Amino acid sequence: MPYSPPPRARSGPRRRTLLASLAGATALLTGCASGSSPAERAVSAGTRARARAARDSADLLVRYDAVLDAHPALTDRLSPLRAAVAAHRDAFGGTPDAKATKSATAQQSPSPVPTASADRKEALTSLASAERTVADRRAAALLEVPGELARLMASVAAAGSAHAYLLTEAAK
Repeated sequence: MPYSPPPRARSGPRRRTLLASLAGATALLTGCASGSSPAERAVSAGTRARARAARDSADLLVRYDAVLDAHPALTDRLSPLRAAVAAHRDAFGGTPDAKATKSATAQQSPSPVPTASADRKEALTSLASAERTVADRRAAALLEVPGELARLMASVAAAGSAHAYLLTEAAK
């Protein structure tokens, strides 16, 4: 039987070992640099999402108020929806001070509310679009927030979608 030389032994660590070590070191450094545990980061994400949801509801309230100021004939139709949006803002921990909300967000309103009586349909359509946008944003954020907040956001997103539907139907 012929003599076969022993397999060549590598000196030093293997490539897989180096890659695994590098990945582990990166994870360790990232964890140490942030100074927080995954639970703390989830709470932080939840706090940010809750604040964003409260701001979104406050912005919707400003839009409802602008439509109601421009079109008082829509009061009976929009008052229940506006009350629900106010309850959503409060549920997310927003401030119920309407004057502060109006002054803070009136400058941020992306589009003015149509004021002519012929533009009532356009005002309702714009309000429906705003409701739909906020509902979609909340639904997209569900995967990033902890359990109880996710349930609240899902419920409020569903209500916002229902509001968008009702406003769209009212604009017809």
